Parts: sequence; structure tokens; C-alpha cells
Amino acid sequence: MIPEDSRDVARSTALTRFRLAPNPGPMSLHGTNSYVIAAPGAAGTVVVDPGPTDEQHLRDLAGAGRVELILITHRHADHTAAAERFAELTGAPVRAADPSHCHGGSPLRDGEVIHAAGVEIRVLATPGHTSDSVCFHLPGDGARGSVLTGDTILGLGTTVLDYPDGTLGDYLWSLDRLEELGPATVLPAHGPMLPALDKIVRAYRDHRQDRLAQIRSALAELGAGAEVTDVADAVYAAVDPAVRPAAELSVAAQLHYLRSAPN
Repeated sequence: MIPEDSRDVARSTALTRFRLAPNPGPMSLHGTNSYVIAAPGAAGTVVVDPGPTDEQHLRDLAGAGRVELILITHRHADHTAAAERFAELTGAPVRAADPSHCHGGSPLRDGEVIHAAGVEIRVLATPGHTSDSVCFHLPGDGARGSVLTGDTILGLGTTVLDYPDGTLGDYLWSLDRLEELGPATVLPAHGPMLPALDKIVRAYRDHRQDRLAQIRSALAELGAGAEVTDVADAVYAAVDPAVRPAAELSVAAQLHYLRSAPN
């Protein structure tokens, strides 16, 4: 799901298109996928995560149809930096779970159903990556529906927990919630789209449990009070230095989870 020409707004599913933002990096992978939602023949569009402040990127998104609403999956700058500018460019309100990222629109509410651009969009709170993370479920997008997962589920690799704002307990709860949506198409904010959300969720949960087992083993060697950096050295010894800070965040989240769990 990478456009041959990064300037393209490419078809992803029956009700969605996307444009890859020009912000590749160790954490953003190929870049941020900015999505355009609209039913066939609809007069307007909904744009999800306008991404970085790149004028060409924003103008191409605006050129995909009259923007009537802008939605944000979570607070990180690779999703939100251009939101205010895009609102100015299109006249559309921006809605996010975090009020500080709303521009002319009200905060998103868990369980809310939005009808825009001829599409039903269901808002699901999915904290864990960040406390304000949400996913957008499009139940009418094909036979199994689709879910715009932000950074809660990625197209490649696994999600970083931005501890202490994001916690593992919240994240595991969110995985359970997403699994209930069944084999919906996964439309992540980074990386290619994936089939069968429920299958991906189970793989993510298994990965987290494997990491917890590694953390427990490291604590058995290092002592129950071991520091984050020492545990990261033991568990993430081969990690690329560019993503070492993310590895330490994940270790911190997992240590918090283990140390706060009832005996």
C-alpha cells in the first residue's frame, strides 16, 4: 500500500484513499498515511491525520474532494502538525480526542457515530500507544469493514507505548476491544494495510506476552529493582540505536505493568 508516486492519493479500500506524507524515519517508517474517506459520489470528504506541515501534501489531500471534516487519531506531531493549517486551507473543523488538537470542532467521544461524506464512522477509544489514541471503524467498507488504527496497530513491526502517557494495561485492553471487530481490513497510519484485524491483534498480544516473559527473565538475572536501561540492554541488545529510545519506553511500560500488577 505504498503509492508508486508519493504525490498520489491512491485507492486503499472501497471507501478510503490515502496519501503518503513525505516524512519517512525510524519511527514513522515510510511516512504517515493520511486517509481520505468518502462514499462513491459523495460531495465531500473526511481526512484523517493530515500529518506534517508540507504544503504540497496538504494541497493534494484538499484536491481529493471538498473536505468537510478532519479527524485525528492521536496527538503525535507526525499526525497533527498540519491540522491547524489544513483547517485554514479547507475551512473544515478538526476533531480529536484531545481538545488541544481540536480546531473549530468538538472533542471526539468514545462510541460516537459520525456520519460524514456518505460514510458511517464509529469512534473507538484505544489508549495505550498514547492516552488519547482512537481508532475509526468503517463498518460499511466492504464485506468485513475497515478500521483506521492510527499507531495502535502498524502495518510493519509493533507499536511503541509512549510511557507514562501510554500504558501496557490500557494497550492490552485496547487490543481486546479491537479483536471484537473481527477480520476487518487494517488501515494503519504507518506501513501497508493488512487483512484480518482480529488475527493481527492476536499476533500483537502474543508479541507483548513474549516481551513480558523476556522482561521477567531479565529481572530474575538483574534483580527486581533493575533500572530501565539495564533491562533494555538485556532484552533489546540488538536493537538499532535509532530506535533505542523507543525500546526504553516499551521497557518502562512493561516494568510498570509488572510492578503494578497484583501478586
